Amino acid sequence: MNALKSLAEAEPTPYWLEDPGRPEAGAALVRRETCDLAVVGGGYTGLWAALRAKERDPSLDVVVLEADRIGAAASGRNGGFCAASLTHGLGNGLERWPDEMAALERLGRDNLQAIGETLERYGIDAEWERTGELHVATEAWQVPELAEEAEAARELGREPVLMSSAEVRAEVASPTYLAGLWDRDGVAMVNPAKLAWGLAEACRSLGVRIYENTRVTGLCADRRLHLTTPYGTIEARQVALGTGVFPPLLRRLRHFLVPVYDYALVTEPLSKEQRESLGWERRQGLGDSANQFHYYRLTSDDRILWGGYDAIYHFGNEIHAELERRPATFATLARHFFTTFPQLEGVGFSNAWGGVIDTCSRFCAFFGTAYDGRLAYAAGYTGLGVGATRFGADVMLDRLGVGLAEGEETERTRLKMVRSKPIPFPPEPLRYGVIELTRREIARADRNAGRRGLWLRTLDRLGLGFDS
Repeated sequence: MNALKSLAEAEPTPYWLEDPGRPEAGAALVRRETCDLAVVGGGYTGLWAALRAKERDPSLDVVVLEADRIGAAASGRNGGFCAASLTHGLGNGLERWPDEMAALERLGRDNLQAIGETLERYGIDAEWERTGELHVATEAWQVPELAEEAEAARELGREPVLMSSAEVRAEVASPTYLAGLWDRDGVAMVNPAKLAWGLAEACRSLGVRIYENTRVTGLCADRRLHLTTPYGTIEARQVALGTGVFPPLLRRLRHFLVPVYDYALVTEPLSKEQRESLGWERRQGLGDSANQFHYYRLTSDDRILWGGYDAIYHFGNEIHAELERRPATFATLARHFFTTFPQLEGVGFSNAWGGVIDTCSRFCAFFGTAYDGRLAYAAGYTGLGVGATRFGADVMLDRLGVGLAEGEETERTRLKMVRSKPIPFPPEPLRYGVIELTRREIARADRNAGRRGLWLRTLDRLGLGFDS
């Protein structure tokens, strides 16, 4: 089959956001209001911050300001992998904070458990499935790396399942699989848009006011913090900033964040015979172990979401709706899909889309405050934020002292991971050159049995090494 034919009917829109149950957009802010806590951003970080603030202190007056619609950006476009990891994987965390990994792993597992409990408590139907994630080796050089990862995980008290080629193919039938590593309880599958919509509804049930289509265009301070929007203003005692990679209200954040475009496809619903040809009875999330990796999972209506591989940065931190459509990447993803699952020849894709990931040089979230501690921010999740955003929201609230005694620290705020910052990106045009060179060298490493060249080894020594 010509893989391009599979894209003939693909709509260039995110599958999750086409749900007929998508809530109508809320009203925009059109007047002057005051509040205790203003949350900027109606994605996961902002919604968790609003919800957790009300849970900590029900008396707080909380407002959420969203420039578009709830979950319209990364929170409604991702693959729906809700991971316990707070450090973008075990390897990245061990490289940067080895002395804290036991605590970070525990906090991450507790955070994932709390997300599931929150969905149950508020009756949020986000298609939550605690299936775990199966990492697969598709090249010989990746097999020993899975074994090393399994050993590191066991040293931290985890119990991953290391699988042979036959064992992993018995779980999910692909001729490309040479080995597997199954983290059975560290990842849940979720409908990302329904998660965002459900969190918003939970916030409203506690009295949070949410304004959509309300872009914050300015921020200034005197006795209170003043947020300017096109039709109204908010005066707040404190602000939680969760705008991801979009142009930040704090100029300092521009040095630490770059928007990287990630892309995904979703198939049409599979027939009973096609599902049976795959196995995949336990519905794990999957990811291969290349530097340029794919992630994929089943949806509730038995489609396959297939994403990853390309990560594209555009000069000058450009963000534009047209960049969400990249036919060259869609064609590449389609070819790789049928290489992985040749038994699905003839299946078409219903949707093909892209979106921006807020990427920083340490590849997991960083945190900080401004305006004499009256504003807190969390950003830089680098694509593994579905679960980590709840942790990030709690860090922001800790920094703001919500629900705490004056000056009180928490285990979270004492972490080096929380107290440190990533290395900033250089200015343009050097920024584009560095990112593009790194991208090309990562692709070369995949073609060269995983061997990293001089440039990647230099980044490794500087603490900037990354494998996707």
